[in-house]
Amino acid sequence: MKKVLHISKYYFPFSGGTEQIARDVVLSLKDSCEQKVIAFNDGKEDKIDFVDDIEIIKCGCFAKISAQSLSISYRKQLHKVIEEFNPDIVIFHYPNPFVASFLLKELKNRDIKLVVYWHLDIIRQKFLRVLFNGQNRKLLERADKVIATSPNYIEGSKWLQSVKEKCVVVPNCINVERMELSAEIKERAEKIRKENKGKTICVAVGRHTEYKGFTYLIKASKLLDDSFRVFITGKGELTDSLQKEAEGDSKVIFTGRIDDVELKALIYASDIFCFPSITKNEAFGLALAEAMYYEKPAVTFTIPGSGVNYVCLNSENGIEVENRNVEAYAMAIKKLANNEELRKKYGMAGKQRVEENFLSSIFAMNISKEIKNINK
Repeated sequence: MKKVLHISKYYFPFSGGTEQIARDVVLSLKDSCEQKVIAFNDGKEDKIDFVDDIEIIKCGCFAKISAQSLSISYRKQLHKVIEEFNPDIVIFHYPNPFVASFLLKELKNRDIKLVVYWHLDIIRQKFLRVLFNGQNRKLLERADKVIATSPNYIEGSKWLQSVKEKCVVVPNCINVERMELSAEIKERAEKIRKENKGKTICVAVGRHTEYKGFTYLIKASKLLDDSFRVFITGKGELTDSLQKEAEGDSKVIFTGRIDDVELKALIYASDIFCFPSITKNEAFGLALAEAMYYEKPAVTFTIPGSGVNYVCLNSENGIEVENRNVEAYAMAIKKLANNEELRKKYGMAGKQRVEENFLSSIFAMNISKEIKNINK
């Protein structure tokens, strides 16, 4: 049985896209590999947790710089786990540049296979992007295999293009059990429909940060008439400015952070799913796939190099328009609102696409295959 060490910035129950994928990878290999995980703790102390019967070594974090966690104990803990556990394979979730420097030193002169799980390029932090150029080259040169979440991201990333022969695609996944609609969710969805009777319900989901593009959705809403309702969930550093921008537009409703029941009910009750992300920071779009599973047609922007336009195919599962083109975005929403048959067509095709490509069972099979074949 192969030994696999997973390195993720944080890990479940910490909530985040990378953390969820890291757990999905661990669960996919649970029956075939002996595993450990090393990650940061969201507190200052080192600790050991067990999640899904897997040991999670958590290193205390004393500070963050440009969203990068820093730890005094990490290098010692990484060395210890590699010495004592002696893994056959390390799966490293990128970006995590602080840890990458330690990992490269630990792997030197060791016969340990390295899989780099490339979630996204460093884009926003321009200083870090330049600072870690050399480190990225060394990391990808050392890698035996590089996992990307979509072919689009491989084509759009200069880093992945540089090691294209090492790259494989394993799309992210949704958990069908988590997506089940309880009686409570269905009842709440029906109530939302009644509260918005006669309105076209549009829903957008995500943290209020620049790359999510909510400002363009708010601008598009101002081009719609009062037969629409635009719900925007979540919070973030841009919440106040977004709310100010939406002042005077009663169509836009900010829900704040809502629980899982309310979120699923809102998506299930909706007519159109709005996904206005604008940059490659949106590497895949898991929320988009979840909405498609509920048979919701989507409106997206064209994002070169992002997996968003791989998840939702233009004129098949939704409508894709020119990036940041507010008028085109509003027109796409209107087109779907005025054509129930088209909404149903795109919705049904969207669910089929998810079922054929983005389910956890398919993900587990893909991950297991790639790890099994790493020595070949």
